[in-house]
Amino acid sequence: MVTSWRSPRRHRPLVMGHRGMVAAAHPLASLVGVDVLRKGGNAVDAAIAVNAALNVTQPGACGIGGDLFALVYWAGEGRVRFLNGSGRTPASIDVQRLMERKEMPERGIWTVTVPGCVDAWFTLHETYGSLPMSELLAPAVELAQKGFPISDKMARAIATTLEKLSPDPTWIEVYAPGGSAPEPGERFCQPDLAKTLAMIGEKGRDAFYKGEIAEAIARFSENTGGWLSLEDLASHSSEWGEPLKCSYRGYTVYETPPNTQGLAALIGLRILEGYDIPALDWSNPRRVHLQVEAKKLAFAERDRHVADPGFYQAPLERLLSKEYAARLRQNIDPERAMPVGPSFSLAGGTTYFAVADEQGNLVSCVQSLFKGFGALVVPPGTGVALHNRGSYFSLDPAHPNAIAPRKRPFHTLIASMVFREDRPVLAFGTMGGDGQPQTHIQVFSNILDHGMDVQEAIEAPRWLHGEAGPQRAGARLYVESRFGESAVEALKNMGHDVVTVGPWDDAMGHAQGVWIGDGVYAGAADPRGDGYALGW
Repeated sequence: MVTSWRSPRRHRPLVMGHRGMVAAAHPLASLVGVDVLRKGGNAVDAAIAVNAALNVTQPGACGIGGDLFALVYWAGEGRVRFLNGSGRTPASIDVQRLMERKEMPERGIWTVTVPGCVDAWFTLHETYGSLPMSELLAPAVELAQKGFPISDKMARAIATTLEKLSPDPTWIEVYAPGGSAPEPGERFCQPDLAKTLAMIGEKGRDAFYKGEIAEAIARFSENTGGWLSLEDLASHSSEWGEPLKCSYRGYTVYETPPNTQGLAALIGLRILEGYDIPALDWSNPRRVHLQVEAKKLAFAERDRHVADPGFYQAPLERLLSKEYAARLRQNIDPERAMPVGPSFSLAGGTTYFAVADEQGNLVSCVQSLFKGFGALVVPPGTGVALHNRGSYFSLDPAHPNAIAPRKRPFHTLIASMVFREDRPVLAFGTMGGDGQPQTHIQVFSNILDHGMDVQEAIEAPRWLHGEAGPQRAGARLYVESRFGESAVEALKNMGHDVVTVGPWDDAMGHAQGVWIGDGVYAGAADPRGDGYALGW
């Protein structure tokens, strides 16, 4: 439980407000969200406007060519709802041709599934929105048309993509005209994206899934050897469902269900609840050891069970039970790291934001192109970077996540909420691919076990277990240097393959969160990224 909002250990101040709060991964997006709230819009209105602005200011992380997941708490309903805004593979996908490759391609048109973001916006808006969609998208249209000062991180992301990957010429034309990346602070304009967003605001969902934008996407797919068709786009729809949840230290933690990996965060928390973590000093390396070991077990279950629930029904009740957590816990040696096999890459291109309004409504939303800039293709004239989410399918026909026609892939994206009894106290999330559940576990523990406020919990040194960096040599434990040499040595002595990274390392993700107190909101954003929280 939060014990103080005056911690001397914060790098950034805790942002507070009593009428509304937006915590997003770019300050201009947070400003757009607060403007919507001040005009009388609600949390869903602001969330749509924030996401649209992030599409423009964080094009490497998110965009309308990608997917979206959200948890929505509507105060008048008194419940948390889950929105699955992810798309499916094309109906005509050539599975056999992909199987012959032995592994899924990471980029290109073959990795593109139906983008679900725009339909998710309209599904949210039809259910809870109050302001016209054209008004909500107008700030993003203006940012794309007139430009904005591009951040150092985004400019470097474009330069790195040019240097290390092979983006399609259509991508280069949009993000690096003339073949050169923009300089930090340069006014960055996206006129085609401005036209696309304006058309969606004016003509609605069908402009993207049935109109000229859809035609441009389908035409590009056909011309480049892909399978995505007009019929695939036109038949797409988002789905409302129930979130996953479990208890932790007297709180209820909600996470997004399969086809997302929220299951891993909850299994990890279930395992850790069996240890007296609050009794361990935060700097005690044994605390990190137990968290890492719980992560290993949780990810083993994740990798066995997360897939499209339309194709495979995971035994969620059993996996989230206290009895099953107790069985898993028996595999942990308190003094020694367990062996672990190969792990997926930790890389990801994602954005997370949280919005709270004066009525007590709350949106926890994550949206992504998957890896940075997605498939590295942009259908001409649209400004829409298409995601590469299909690259996370398995080519093992016996695996629940095996690729198949009209199937949603495994998603690393997760969003969360935390409740105390029947009242929400936290909306939280992060970018970071496979690191997302690991960050959730650490931040929740920082707050609920160690009494940190949300900004302090986000800023605290983090660890990350998996493949990252140039080594690519299997799963390793990456720890920020702020843990200190003695903690690193202790973890090595326990058998962890430790790599020390910088004090504020990008690989640890960029997290945001909103804490709901008694009559006050507290917003937080990660110094590792470009994010800012703004309240009023």
